[in-house]
Amino acid sequence: MGWIETESGGYAVTLDGTKVLCRNGAGRALKQVPAKLRDDAEVVRLRQLAEWLERHERECREQVDTWLVRSLPVPVALLARVWPDAAWQSALRDLVVAPVGADGAADMERAGFLRDADPAKGAGIVDLDGDSVRLECETVLIPHPVLLEDLDDLREFAVELGVEQGVEQLFRQVWRRPGEARGHDWQVYANGKFEQLRHATARAVSLGYRVRGGHAVCPLVEDGRALEAAFWLGDDYPEAESLTGPLEWRDKDGRRLPLAEVGPVAWSEGERMAALVYAGRVVGDDEEGRL
Repeated sequence: MGWIETESGGYAVTLDGTKVLCRNGAGRALKQVPAKLRDDAEVVRLRQLAEWLERHERECREQVDTWLVRSLPVPVALLARVWPDAAWQSALRDLVVAPVGADGAADMERAGFLRDADPAKGAGIVDLDGDSVRLECETVLIPHPVLLEDLDDLREFAVELGVEQGVEQLFRQVWRRPGEARGHDWQVYANGKFEQLRHATARAVSLGYRVRGGHAVCPLVEDGRALEAAFWLGDDYPEAESLTGPLEWRDKDGRRLPLAEVGPVAWSEGERMAALVYAGRVVGDDEEGRL
């Protein structure tokens, strides 16, 4: 975007990404927009545009993250349509994608880092041999990292390629269900103390989770099955002290699932939610170093 003259004082403004820049009449760039230009029509317009761009970028990342977490196949035609948009491209570029066949299964042997999406040519990737190829498929899967074999090797390869993912995939922390997991409740994150319940709920919301019925909730899809992970925060007064409770998983009808039935993606994302919220607890001297 070029420089736009303001209504006063010979100043000019422009937008650099989502930041409004200003220069004076002599052409010298200023560290910040002068206070007297706060209500200038052009400054207001650029700030509104910057706010929209920030919101758009956030919404693009959230949508792509949803595709990843819920293991939803994405039409290549859709990727091609949004690819020219810088915000969408930033969220999608360099994610590991795998072609989905007519039977609905993803071919992980042909996975690679997404580098292009074209209406005529399809999805372009750098495959795991380092070659640039085109995928001949109508849909692709953006696999959750817990589903990727040799994840550590993929991470090393990504570093070699200089990959920087706009949406956390390869370097997203994963949790795997222990073989000893039994019953319906996972108690590892229970008894985390918060001085006030509202501190726990605010932390959950700030991390992007919903709070419902005393639980932090993460909607999930595993093998096409709708699920949710629920982590108990408490249901007392917002100002009351609170202790976290168990983590559990439920089906769409609210039935609690036996831990042994929880799939790898649902387990990883549910435990990720609990761990992130639990990390904000009040840590006593006897807890230092835990989790």
